[in-house]
Amino acid sequence: MAALLSTVQPVIDAIGRIGLEKVFLLLMAPVFIVSMGLEAWHLGRVGRQTYTWRETLNNVVLALSHSVADGIAWLLVLGLFYGLYRHRLFDIPLTWWSVAGLVVLQDFFYYWFHRASHRIRWMWASHVTHHSSETMNLATALRQSVTYPISGMWIFWLPLAWIGFRPEHVVLVVAVSLGYQFFVHTESVCKLPRWVEAVFNTPSHHRVHHARNAQYIDRNYAGVLIVWDKLFGTFVPEEAPCEYGIVEQIHTTNPLVMMFHEWRAMFADLRRPGPLGLRLKHLWKPPEWKRDER
Repeated sequence: MAALLSTVQPVIDAIGRIGLEKVFLLLMAPVFIVSMGLEAWHLGRVGRQTYTWRETLNNVVLALSHSVADGIAWLLVLGLFYGLYRHRLFDIPLTWWSVAGLVVLQDFFYYWFHRASHRIRWMWASHVTHHSSETMNLATALRQSVTYPISGMWIFWLPLAWIGFRPEHVVLVVAVSLGYQFFVHTESVCKLPRWVEAVFNTPSHHRVHHARNAQYIDRNYAGVLIVWDKLFGTFVPEEAPCEYGIVEQIHTTNPLVMMFHEWRAMFADLRRPGPLGLRLKHLWKPPEWKRDER
């Protein structure tokens, strides 16, 4: 019994401490709401309004459903994170340099999560929801999918626990990163000073990421630091005006269609007649892959 308690207790303790993420998001919620209100006022004032009540409400519904699913997922996988943490490579103290290291490493792994979410159809089936909006404003950042836990977003943070970062700290840094990314979903901010554009993900860089222009597709995967895109050859500067959305627009205001249309299409392709090995490729090949390609 003592051995069982020693195994379970860290998870029980972490469930309480993991509330740091929820506290952060609750504290940031008024900032998000005020920011969207100010942006909507500004866009209306200059005659470039992109906010509508229907789309904004849909984005809020998607954000709330994602938050519930994300919370449940963290509770389910937290034991796995602590299992890896118990076999960690290093004992990392909580210092300014360890926090900075966690921020940078988390952002590195986020880059690869984000890149995989565009190049692996199983993951794109979740991420496509975020890209389905044909407008770009702060409310677009709220457009998230309830299926992220199924597509495996959390897997990309597991190495951080194995390295030696406490799981609750990992979750908090992920939340802070996503909080930062809220503010890059806007057309109201032009290019920032050159040194900022050189190092950080900015509204200009992220507008490129959300564009469906041929030269912009699958570019600028950065979370906080744009340096990863520059290092790994996926960076493109904003030049031509951006046309937002996905290649095959769905034109819907139904949140359920937004969340599940690509899952439905993927499994329909999977069920089409043909060799099993070839059909299964629809799960891990890029979204644009066709079965007649070898």
